[in-house]
Amino acid sequence: MLDMRPSCECCDVDLPADAPGAFVCSFECTFCESCAEGRLGGICPNCGGGLVARPVRPTALLDRHPPSARRILKEAGCPGG
Repeated sequence: MLDMRPSCECCDVDLPADAPGAFVCSFECTFCESCAEGRLGGICPNCGGGLVARPVRPTALLDRHPPSARRILKEAGCPGG
């Protein structure tokens, strides 16, 4: 099951698990659409892998399968920022 991290690693914007707009790599590094497609050009700055749209977790399942509460923010920021 995906970790469903709650925020963008670059800009710390909230990324609700039950809404579109989050992008992940195969290691589940998580970015907002603006950072993923803009400053990162679709490439994860951590591993070099491609970023793809994260699936939306149905709202009805969030109580039984909650998203992560752990926020990760790159201290040095992201490239292009």
